[in-house]
Amino acid sequence: MSAVETTVEIAPASGPSRRRRRRRRAGAALAVLVVLLGGAGAGIGAVTLAAPPGTGPIEATAEWARDHGLNWLVTGLEKLQYAADAPSEGGTPAGGIPRAPGALPDPATTPPLAPVAAGAPLPGEGVWQTVVADHGRPAVQVTTLRVDDTHTSYLAGVLRMDPALVRGTLHPGVGEPAGHWRASTSLAGRAGDGVAVAFNGGFKLSDPSHNGYYAEGRTVAPLLPGKASLVLHTDGRADVGAWGTEVGMGPDVASVRQNLLPLVDDGAVNPTCATGGTAEWGSTIGQNAFVHRSGFGVTADGTEVYVAGPALSVCTLGRLLADAGVVRGMELDINPAWVSGTYFHDRPGHAPQGFSLFPAEQVPPTHYLTPTMRDWFAWYLRS
Repeated sequence: MSAVETTVEIAPASGPSRRRRRRRRAGAALAVLVVLLGGAGAGIGAVTLAAPPGTGPIEATAEWARDHGLNWLVTGLEKLQYAADAPSEGGTPAGGIPRAPGALPDPATTPPLAPVAAGAPLPGEGVWQTVVADHGRPAVQVTTLRVDDTHTSYLAGVLRMDPALVRGTLHPGVGEPAGHWRASTSLAGRAGDGVAVAFNGGFKLSDPSHNGYYAEGRTVAPLLPGKASLVLHTDGRADVGAWGTEVGMGPDVASVRQNLLPLVDDGAVNPTCATGGTAEWGSTIGQNAFVHRSGFGVTADGTEVYVAGPALSVCTLGRLLADAGVVRGMELDINPAWVSGTYFHDRPGHAPQGFSLFPAEQVPPTHYLTPTMRDWFAWYLRS
């Protein structure tokens, strides 16, 4: 969960004058942030200079503000920007459904996903494409869908991984959770060997929704009962569930990242997705705002699924997860600066080549090649 953004989801058909008004409002919101935090300029400047490559001054400033008791201010400015730049309704995706960048020539045999939007699917919509293989076996597959019935010009990406072929790792960020860890903060050097997928973690641990973090035998933030928890086991397999009832601590638990409440349970979307508040869905722009969101879940057979895209509410994110076969799932981070789903092709002797999961992704596919501000996940080929 995130900073006040410099780029937002602007309606494509809003007209030049409306776009200018929206940019002025967004610029005014950023000016308010600068003025109100002006007295702390030296501290903010130091934070910005110390931020990892690829972290902009707005993101670094908002991180600083949230960490210094100004969560209310950043959230208020996010809401102001959203009011000016809510995504457009109707329309069709520019250029249609794209072929996944880096797709392999072998066709995927997984049955296509039905579109969330009403009516017949667009050409290629919901069709799985293999993007990472292990000795000819599909390890990672992706597809693209319109996000809902209303915001029909926006596309979300769905990524599925075979846990028999890949293993997951929770990586720290230099700012969150900070400290010294065995796991790397980037995919630089040998850390990128065999990487197949990387994507964002959850909300800040200081968020009022109180999310836990455990890795390498250390508890950074307490693991709370009932919280949605992405558990990675020592064999690299993932599970998701409510802490204390569906998942829990054991000798085979390598890491736990909690975030909010379970979004999908027993294949059904949490009914509070449209009505809950801070306790359920965090101190954010609100669960009914249509913004960049991401989520993760597991299917009945253990397949691991990541979903991300623009113009998503908590409810529509949950529906995408459930429609992808997820039986237990959770929301991860939100907003364009933090939602970052990437899959990779290995290049021996060189940095892995990354590809963005969905067309409107604003975080570049090179993001994880340098140290990151927030914690994140990576999945690696087992062989």
